[in-house]
Amino acid sequence: IQHNQPLPQLLPYGTGKKVRVLVLTKQPDKEKEAIEAGADYVGFDEYINKIKEGWTDVDVIIATPEVMGEVGKLGKILGPRGLMPNPKSGTVTNDVAKAVKEAKAGRVEFRVDKAGNIHVSVGKVSFENEKLIENIKTLLSTIVKLRPASVKGQYIKNITLSSTMGPGIKVDKNSVLMNLS
Repeated sequence: IQHNQPLPQLLPYGTGKKVRVLVLTKQPDKEKEAIEAGADYVGFDEYINKIKEGWTDVDVIIATPEVMGEVGKLGKILGPRGLMPNPKSGTVTNDVAKAVKEAKAGRVEFRVDKAGNIHVSVGKVSFENEKLIENIKTLLSTIVKLRPASVKGQYIKNITLSSTMGPGIKVDKNSVLMNLS
């Protein structure tokens, strides 16, 4: 996995968080499509102005390609918060309904930091064990599939699970990786 490249992954049971989605578009048909798909905020000019004033009370911003010239100017505000729409992560698209549904269903993005670590939420403590296990299996199988052919030796060195503020618990990676289906 290349450093700092966002990779989207749809978890089977989501993350348990309510995701607030903003769709930026000037096309009336795309606005209607976004509202029907469940977007929380839809529009363009009013939200561009709100963002310029410092409003970033959303979790995901989806934009259609024709507005990216103007959305790009907000990079200094949206970039550090991880909200900048990006074609690689599927947040710059003409298929607005699909992007909104995926975001609402629990699509997560993960990146590799400089040390090769991946930090990603796979659910809540209140989830049933089976749901957490299925989310973890889905994430790990995606990571294994993304292994570059040029990488030799161990690809996943260790796995640690933790709650947000709890201690990390080491997991036997061999038993987990053998049970991926």
